[in-house]
This record gives sequence, C-alpha cells and structure tokens, in this order.
Amino acid sequence: PSSTGLRGESLSPPIQKFGPRIIQMDPVLLGTVIILALLVLVMIGMPVALALIGLSFAGVWMLRDNFELALRLLSTTSYASVSSYVYVAIPLFILMGGIISEANIGRDTFNALERLFRRAKGGLAISTVASNAVFSTVTGVSVASAAVFARIAVPEMIRHGYRDGFAAATVAGSSILGMLIPPSLLLIVYGIQAEQSIGALFIAAIVPGIIMSVAFALMIALLAKWWPRQVFSKSRPEEAVVPTEDRPVISARSGFMALLPIAVLIAVVMGGIYGGVFSPTEAGAAGAVGAAAIAVARRRLSPERLSRILRETASVSASILMLLIAASMYSRTMTMTGIPAQFALMLGEWGADYWTFFIIYAVLVLIAGMFLDAVSIMLIFLPIALPVALALGFEPIQFGILTVIAAEMALITPPFGLSIFVVQSTLREHGTAVGIARIFVGSIFFLVPMIGVLVLLAAFPQLATVLL
Repeated sequence: PSSTGLRGESLSPPIQKFGPRIIQMDPVLLGTVIILALLVLVMIGMPVALALIGLSFAGVWMLRDNFELALRLLSTTSYASVSSYVYVAIPLFILMGGIISEANIGRDTFNALERLFRRAKGGLAISTVASNAVFSTVTGVSVASAAVFARIAVPEMIRHGYRDGFAAATVAGSSILGMLIPPSLLLIVYGIQAEQSIGALFIAAIVPGIIMSVAFALMIALLAKWWPRQVFSKSRPEEAVVPTEDRPVISARSGFMALLPIAVLIAVVMGGIYGGVFSPTEAGAAGAVGAAAIAVARRRLSPERLSRILRETASVSASILMLLIAASMYSRTMTMTGIPAQFALMLGEWGADYWTFFIIYAVLVLIAGMFLDAVSIMLIFLPIALPVALALGFEPIQFGILTVIAAEMALITPPFGLSIFVVQSTLREHGTAVGIARIFVGSIFFLVPMIGVLVLLAAFPQLATVLL
C-alpha cells in the first residue's frame, strides 16, 4: 500500500503489514456494503458514532489489506478531526444556550411577543413561532428551544382552547429554527465538514431563517382562518382566538425591557461576526460571558445550576465531537472506495440534472430522518452528496442551508422525531399529557412550509447569499 494518506499527509515511516489477512473485494462494492451495514446497525440500535468508526476501520483494512494502516489512519483522523480552533465554538454556543435557558429569558420573550400578536387569529401560536425565532438567535440547538417553550407556551395555548396536539406541534415545529437561525450547531458542523467559513454560513442563514419564520406564521394564520378545527378545540374555538382578560397586561415599556437582554446578546454575537469584530469562536465566548452576566444579574445562576449546565455542555459537546471524528473517518473511507465518484457517474448516465439530484437528495434525507438525528444525517450524507452537488452547480453555502433544512425535518418526522419526543417528555414532567400520535399529526402542517422554503432556496440560490 501507499505510504501517503487520502489528503496527502505523510504516513511514514513505511507501514508494515501485520494482523490477519482478509479477503479483498471491489472498492465500490465494499463501499456499498459499508453503507448498507451502517443502515442495519443504526436501525438495530448501535450508536451512530461507533457504527461509523467500526465500519470505516474495517473498510480501510479490507481495501489495503493492512491492519496497521487502518490503525494509523484512525489515530491521525481522531486528532486532526477535532484539534482545530474552530471546534471550540461548539461547546461555547451550547454553554450560552444552556445559561440563557436557565435565565428564564424564554418566558420573557414569549410574554412580550404574545402582547404583539394577541389580537390575531392563532395569535398565541404565532407568538410561539416568533419567540422560537428570537430565542434561536442565542441558543443554536433546536432541542433547547423545544424544551423551553414546551413548558411556557403549550399549557397557555391549551388553556385558551387550542388543540393539545397542535399546540405541542407548534413548539416542536418552530423549534427547528434553532438549527437554522444563527448561531447554529448544524451550520458549524457543516462548515467544518465542507471546509466553509462558519461566519459566512451564519450570515447566509439569516434571510432563510426569517423566511421560514414568516412561512410558519402565515401557515398558522391561514389554518386559523380557513380550517380552525385543526387549530382550536371544538369545545372553545372562539376563546382561543382572542385571549381572555386574565392574561397579564404587558406595557410597551415592560415588553421592551423583557426583550432587551436577548437583543443585547444578538448584537454581541451576530453584530460581532457581521462587523468582523469576532470570529465565530470568539463570538461564542463573548455570548457565553454575556449570558452568564445576564443570569447572574437575574440571580438565576447558582453554583448548583452552573454545575448542571457545565455537565450538560460537556456531555453534548463530547457526543458531537465523537460523531465528527467518526464522520471524518467515514468520509475518508468513502473517498477511498470511490463511491462519491461512482454516484456522480451514475447520475450522469441517468441524465440527472440539478433538480433531479435535489429531489433525490431531499427525499433520502427525509427518509433517513425517520431513524436518525439531524447531525448524524448530515455527517453520513455529506461525504457522498457534497462533491456531486458542487459539480451540478449548487453553491457550497446554499447547499449547506438546504442540507440543514432537510436534516431538520428529521426532528418532526415519525418515528424518531427528536423534538416531538422532547416536547412530549417535557410536558409530561410538568403535568400535561399529550399523545405522541396527536403531536406527529399536528407537525405535518409544519412540514409543508419547510418543503416550500426548501424548494424556494433551491430555485433562488441568491436568497442564501444575499448578505454575503
């Protein structure tokens, strides 16, 4: 075997073969077997990271018939995959989101925006979408938004006559904004995998995030007007339209003060990136410090709470970094098998163009979303799909936004639907029982605008690059 790695890095001194010899097979056939085996292992419950590492290791071993080469590649990949400075942004943004959640800013945001939309049909649901959009600008994690607003918005919506399934689905559906509106954990992962500027991805996602938020709000308003039985309970439809007088009256000044902390954080994080003051990693650090200052000022950051937030941040960050190591090994193995090149050749023989590839890719990601979380989907599909997409005319930034939206559909599609289960679990912990099937039915309405925005961004790539 060659003493040069996939990306040209030296693997000298020359690697000597040892370990048992194994049967070699055609690289493309081996790559296909790895992909099929990955699907089987994930479906029977093996953690995605372990499945990716194990199959990639076995694949390199079989391709080169060299056990030590596989070991050396695993070792160098493990270090190279997470040693970059940019990876520090992951725990920093997770930490910022955890502190913000603890500071009770989500409730203040919801109360202030509810006052703005209270007279509209479906006003509480629209307020939930708007709150999720604002809250997403300082979290970067959809699950955090889902947990926060499940406690705040769903009981209030049910109390005012909304169907419990639709109320819970509103939180789960709009929580996907947490991974689209920057700072976004998925955009960081994509930037690392695709070797794109994370700052550019953050800026590019602003317009699509606004479009998605407006699309959700319009969908709710149209349903409330033309199909109210899908939104409101049959027993009290009118009470749901205009909240009762027992809602606390929030003045314009108090609403402004409630939104001020989150506005300051947005200005620090996104203003710093857009103005060139901070790199994304530095913005994450500044945001975490700002969030901590707000939480301390509100007396919401006791040592016990800080300890819990730090443990959760470490746990989530370690899981994601482990996935990134596994995905890097998998990406190298797939390139060695020639699967991406063969896939591109096959599409060319079929006469596949820009739109054919887009439809195939979106459908495959949506199907994968029934069994995998969004990060895993991105890490599994990108090594194969990204080279083909760029060859067919997709802009790398635009394809990142499309991939994030498609992968985020995984959060509200059965049977996995992570956001759905987070919302149901949070509601159950706080004494509100909503059937999982009813939430999934309600989430179908939110898939419609997501698909619409996905097609819109594919048709008009400039929407994802207008601010760059």
